Amino acid sequence: MIADAASAADERTDLLAELAASRGFLRYTVRDLTDEQAGLRTTASALCLGGLIKHVTQVEQIWCRFMAEGTEALSFGEAFFAERERAFQMQEGETLAGVLEAYDAVARRTEEAVMSLPSLDVSYELPPAPWYEPGVRWTARRALIHIIAETTHHAGHADIIRESLDGAKTMG
Repeated sequence: MIADAASAADERTDLLAELAASRGFLRYTVRDLTDEQAGLRTTASALCLGGLIKHVTQVEQIWCRFMAEGTEALSFGEAFFAERERAFQMQEGETLAGVLEAYDAVARRTEEAVMSLPSLDVSYELPPAPWYEPGVRWTARRALIHIIAETTHHAGHADIIRESLDGAKTMG
C-alpha cells in the first residue's frame, strides 16, 4: 500500500515537473520584452506572445477546474468562444507582467489541485462539443496531460513568434 501511494505521488510529481518545464520554456520566450512587443503579430497568424500566455492560462484554468469539479466546470457555449478569441490577443490596458502574474497564479492553483486529488483516475464525462464523441470520459490524468500538451504546443508557437520578432530563440 505504501508503494502505491509513493507511486501515485511520483506520477503527480513527474507530470507537474513536465508542466513546469513547459511553462518555463514559454516564460523564457517572453524574456526582456516590452508590453508592446508582447502584443505584436509577427507571423501570418493572429497570435502574439502575450496572447499565447493568456490562452494557456485559460486552458489550464478550465481543465484544472474539470479535474476538481467535473463536467459542470466546462461549457463550450458562445461565451467560451468569445473569450477564447480575446485570450489570444493583448487587450487594451493589459501588460506582460500582469499576464505572467495571472499565469503564475493559475500554475500554483493547478499544482495544489493536482496534489489534493484523491486519485488521477477520477473521471468525468466531457460536455457536449463538436470535437468530442458523446459519452467520452476523461480522467484527471488525461486532463493534466492535455494541459501539458497545450502548453508545450504553444511554447513552440511562441518560439517562432519570438524569432520572427527579434531573432531571439528559446533553444538553440
